Amino acid sequence: MLILASASPRRRELLTQAGFEFQAHPAHLPEDPLPSEDPIAYVTRLAREKAEAVFQILAGEPSGRTTIVLGADTTVTLDHHILGKPENSADAARMLRLLSGRTHRVITGVALVSAHRAQAIAEVTEVEFLPLSETQIQSYIATGEPNDKAGAYAIQGRAARWIPRIQGCYFNVVGLPISRVSTLLEAW
Repeated sequence: MLILASASPRRRELLTQAGFEFQAHPAHLPEDPLPSEDPIAYVTRLAREKAEAVFQILAGEPSGRTTIVLGADTTVTLDHHILGKPENSADAARMLRLLSGRTHRVITGVALVSAHRAQAIAEVTEVEFLPLSETQIQSYIATGEPNDKAGAYAIQGRAARWIPRIQGCYFNVVGLPISRVSTLLEAW
């Protein structure tokens, strides 16, 4: 049985779209980076901690021995600085100004945990942004779309019009590198 240790509707949609049967059981953990933590170490640590926390909760249930828990965490980085979810509209505007006209990295940590194994990997995608005007930034923030998104944007939403190209996995930017997840699960 596959368990998704996430409340993300985007991750649920991607797993469903790819034909996976699963249940969602969100992990509620602090998501703050450790001091001087590298972005890849940060997302893989969080993905692993989420998967482990949910596995521990479910381990005592009858299906616990056959459960595989999938944890994931996505962040945006620019110049090796982590841009998490914005705290408010001003923070979202700050992030969008930083991304404007630049290429940044989206990194998703993915972890699988079961009774006998644990594995964590990271997927990196480069995303190019067109230059944004202050009017575009404020109009986008007014939609509410940036509120719960790392880097204050959703590639699958209105921000798509500002992204002329990516290098890497599109689904990684949405929140789950589905091909990598599929490959990991098939090898499990």
